[in-house]
Amino acid sequence: MNSIKSHKDLHIWRKGMDITEAVFRLVKSFPKEEKDILINQMKRCALSIPSNIAEGFGRNSNRSFIYFLAIARGSLYELETQLLLAERFRYITDDKLMHAILLQIQEEGKMINAFSKTLH
Repeated sequence: MNSIKSHKDLHIWRKGMDITEAVFRLVKSFPKEEKDILINQMKRCALSIPSNIAEGFGRNSNRSFIYFLAIARGSLYELETQLLLAERFRYITDDKLMHAILLQIQEEGKMINAFSKTLH
């Protein structure tokens, strides 16, 4: 990690930011009655991914970083579950964006797992 000067240098952080942006775009088309429940929860999960990666990096300890990466990974899979539920409820109007987000989630999970192993 010596060449990494900031959390912004991490590909996993940038991918998390991309996922968050895509989720915020996707939920704009959800029914208004979901605003207080599913939309807010999905936004919190999405925000949690890059936020926890940044916080873990900022702790300046591999042990802490691994812990926060695990939280980010948990938020990632929680978000995936919520997206799949939204699809079941037929709230998803942009199938292409939904598919892209699910692929990003899968890739991000693999990247977090691989990066976490380098910190042990």
